[in-house]
Amino acid sequence: MMVYRLIRAKYKEELNGVGASRYGARWNSPGTELIYTAKSRALAMTELLVHLDMKEVPADYFMLSIFIPDKASVQSISESELSRLWNLNFEYRAVTRQVGDRFIVENKYPLLEVPSAVVKGDFNILINPFHKVFKRIKIVEAVRFPFDKRFFK
Repeated sequence: MMVYRLIRAKYKEELNGVGASRYGARWNSPGTELIYTAKSRALAMTELLVHLDMKEVPADYFMLSIFIPDKASVQSISESELSRLWNLNFEYRAVTRQVGDRFIVENKYPLLEVPSAVVKGDFNILINPFHKVFKRIKIVEAVRFPFDKRFFK
């Protein structure tokens, strides 16, 4: 399986959850490392765009293509398993962070498939950097990513 991650140039050769652990994010609390990826390049871009200031075209991003062995097991979370407020900006923290934190602590799976809060019907793949399969997960390509200027006004 291939997954994708849009990231600043200075981090393009690293695959770790340190950035996510600094402040926490939708699926992890501060202090919990988790690697966020998307099932498509378009979703990776969309997930990032909701966090950017849309006045300026960012020039230093790379799209990472990440190989995950086909036999890597996946724990899946569906929307129906979550609170109806899971995807709101301020309501997600307790509900979804508990899911991701438990995923890391239990360390049963290398991958967690979660619904996208940005694109209904699409899914992100979260990678557990502490699982034994992680050493076989590799960045296979890092390509400069030119954003379409029409996104930025």
